[in-house]
Formats: sequence, C-alpha cells, structure tokens
Amino acid sequence: MRVEIRSSKVIIDGYVNAVGRDSRPIRDRITGERFVEQIVPGAFKRALERNEVKLLLNHDENRVLGSTETNLTLYEDEIGLRAHAEVDDAEVVEKARLKKLRGWSFGFKDRGASEEAMPSGMKRRFVEEMELLEVSIIDERKIPCYIGTSIEARAEGKEVIVADLVEVRAQYVEAKEEEPVDYSRYKNRIKELEENNEKKNS
Repeated sequence: MRVEIRSSKVIIDGYVNAVGRDSRPIRDRITGERFVEQIVPGAFKRALERNEVKLLLNHDENRVLGSTETNLTLYEDEIGLRAHAEVDDAEVVEKARLKKLRGWSFGFKDRGASEEAMPSGMKRRFVEEMELLEVSIIDERKIPCYIGTSIEARAEGKEVIVADLVEVRAQYVEAKEEEPVDYSRYKNRIKELEENNEKKNS
C-alpha cells in the first residue's frame, strides 16, 4: 500500500488481495472449524464486471469515501486485486499524515465455492464466484488478526468480510506542490522580438 499525501487529498495505491494463495488458518465463527481460503484467479475480474463497488473506511457503511463510479479504480492482474483511490476526506487525509492508515480490506458475498481436504485435516476453500460489495481503507482502529494474509469476519449466512494486506507497512510520500512557472522573462523576450520586427518592417 502506497500513500501519497497532497495538500488536500491522498492518493492510495496497492494490492487489496492476492489470488491463488492460501490464507493462514481461519476459524469459522459459526461452526468453529478452521480452514484456509483462496480467491480463485478471475473471480475478482468477473465480480468487477457486474456492479459498482463502494470505497469505505473500516467497512463502515456510514463512511462512504467514493466508488468505482467516481474516485476508485479496481482491476485484477496476475497478482491479484489492485486498487487506486484519490480521497479528499479530511479524516482520511489527517490519518495519512499521522501514518495511521494500515492497509486495504474488502467485503463480498460468496456466490460459488468448492472445497478440498488437506493432509493437516483442515479444508481448503476456493472462492470461485463472488459479489464484491466494497473495498475499505483500514486505519489504526482495525488491527489485523493475521499479518500479510486473509482476515475474516463471518456474519450469519454467507456474507463474508476478508482483508488481505500484501504490505502491512504503508509507504508514505509527502508530495511537493508544483511551483508555478514564471513565464514573464519569455513574454518580455517575445515582446522585444516583436518590437524589433516592427522596426525592421517600418
């Protein structure tokens, strides 16, 4: 996750989740069983073709920061789901300055999955189809349970929130505002040339 700080906004870029990679063991809050999970390559791409995806702070529906229709770009490449957002929310900008932004997270509904048994006795779950609901910027109030892999919070039914922090430490860049270029010297020179030409032609 790379955070570039401007005077009144932040530009945040990075991978939300890697595809085709096992999470660390996750405990299902309903059954208590432990399993690992993978997002199958192509699942994000197909999900992005179906609907608008919101940009939230900490999965909070009351803190909408934008969407794929405005200031959020999402795409899946060979690594995983990549996000690029430009956010002018005052709280997010301040947290970026204080280096309190921790990473990305996302919320989805499972629309198709398969499982296989592992030698350890746990199951490996493959998320093949999903409805991608939102991507969240996570601040210091959300401390990941797992570093560099999937974090999950399961509600009733199949609604799932998973976070994958490819890079836990954000890279912060204080961007300098571009100074205006002084064109007065060039304008004066052009004026001199025009005056000289007029004198030659008169």
